[in-house]
Amino acid sequence: MPLIRPEVTALALRAREVIMGAAILGFGLWLIGQGGYLLTPLGGGIGALGLAWAILAYRRMRFAQTIAAPGVVEVDEAQLGYLGPQGGGYVSIADLQEIRLLSLHGRRVWRLKQLDGQALLIPVDAEGADRLFDAFASLPEIDTAALVAALNSAPAPASSLPIRGDIPEMTLVWRRRGSGVVTGA
Repeated sequence: MPLIRPEVTALALRAREVIMGAAILGFGLWLIGQGGYLLTPLGGGIGALGLAWAILAYRRMRFAQTIAAPGVVEVDEAQLGYLGPQGGGYVSIADLQEIRLLSLHGRRVWRLKQLDGQALLIPVDAEGADRLFDAFASLPEIDTAALVAALNSAPAPASSLPIRGDIPEMTLVWRRRGSGVVTGA
């Protein structure tokens, strides 16, 4: 019989990076409390590092979803891939033009559009989709707080009767600057 409840163990494992960042922040604050010309700035630097790590880890933890969709997400060097039972493909991070969050028939998917117009749909709750956060965070001028907020918003309800030509709910998460049609003045 385990001493700690399985739910508490699962939560602690899920939040282990947040706990580690908080521990580093606490160590930095302890060093600041010791005082002195050396320990105070050193503790401030360590505390700032721990705080930044805890915030990033908290956002990454909120980004992760329970696995409920078929398929596997791969993040390899500068490529994102999805291998599903009915489709999939690969997208280069350097070729990404925009990221949207769609609600299709009650299921949320990431729509990754390339510069050439091709798009890859990746279910939010596919295995390995939590690794997309770090890949998305490497994109220029992306707001990770907006990324997590879009993911945590309520999905659109699935319609009982699918209507042909139904337009899915789309949320623009990120778009590369300079992409699009430029008109001369």
